[in-house]
Amino acid sequence: MSKSISKRATTASTPGLPEQVLAAVTAAADRKAEDIVVLDLREADGFTDYFVICTGQNVRQIKAIADAVEEALRRDHVKPAHVEGYGHAEWVLLDYFDFVVHVFGKETRTFYGLERLWGSATPVDVSAALAPPSRKS
Repeated sequence: MSKSISKRATTASTPGLPEQVLAAVTAAADRKAEDIVVLDLREADGFTDYFVICTGQNVRQIKAIADAVEEALRRDHVKPAHVEGYGHAEWVLLDYFDFVVHVFGKETRTFYGLERLWGSATPVDVSAALAPPSRKS
């Protein structure tokens, strides 16, 4: 594992989830990404440690989600090693080596079925990171 995800998040429902993966999830959620899934590929003999997979409703939203993820991680001085699909925006891939962010349109996500293809990966519960902060009376 490289230095880019050496820091660990301390969120109760995401023990061991790297902070930068959590930052990508939060940035996508802030742009109203749907069906956000994180897959832990470390035990699945993957080429990366994590996938962050989410869906946007249209080209404009898909680009906005990808831009938000890049901006959030840029604040931590992390840039993607590779970006694919931004021009057509049916599937934007942001490769950060230790994790890859996939932003899909609905039909494209269904067609490629990454969750099915990587069925041996472990889903990570990020619901607490996506939940609005609780209001205490």
